[in-house]
Amino acid sequence: MAKRKVANPLAFAVLGSLGERPMHPYEISTMLKSRGKDLSIRLNYGSLYSVVSALEKHGFIKAVETLREGNRPERTVYAITEAGQAEFADWLTELLARPEKDFSQLEAGLAYLPAFPPAKVIELLEQRAEVLRAEIEQFEATHEQLRAMGLPQLFWVESEFRLELIRTEAEFASRLADRIRNDELEGAGFWRQGYELVEKLGIPMTDLLRDPVKYFGEEFPWLQEVPPEAR
Repeated sequence: MAKRKVANPLAFAVLGSLGERPMHPYEISTMLKSRGKDLSIRLNYGSLYSVVSALEKHGFIKAVETLREGNRPERTVYAITEAGQAEFADWLTELLARPEKDFSQLEAGLAYLPAFPPAKVIELLEQRAEVLRAEIEQFEATHEQLRAMGLPQLFWVESEFRLELIRTEAEFASRLADRIRNDELEGAGFWRQGYELVEKLGIPMTDLLRDPVKYFGEEFPWLQEVPPEAR
């Protein structure tokens, strides 16, 4: 698949908005916020105008009118072109049909849990779950507002998707903290005892990990099977 000339997700939202009717950038941003799209797509005025400029440069949109109201600065109204309609259709098809790997910051952190003592990880995971629960409340409140406006779910279903992801992440973080606390996570006992040995013997963790069999003996049989490069 060829690289898109303008790949910013905000550009996709601009094309989708102009597919409804010609608008100036401020009107686009107002509509996106009123529909809750700013919960799913990063939106700020600086990047919006840069995206509009890039879309115009590549022929996906065009200026059709300039408006002036009172003493306000002039506002340029843009419309989507045929090339822009084709780009939007192709982009939407890709987004809906083709899964793409999202490199999550949480996944990166989980990959290196043993770098911190279990107690510290439990604290951080519970902190994350608390922040996520606050986000859940914010999303639920926004959804209630959208319902009160009479806006059908069809127009903010992406926000429901995001809410489900946050709920799942909050539950996972909270559950993982409990599994570590109760030594229910496989390897948690080894992890906990490792830090206890580090503190007791006064050695760096790197020494213990270099030759864990030396310090743990046969208490954890799986250590015998793990190749040195994977420890």
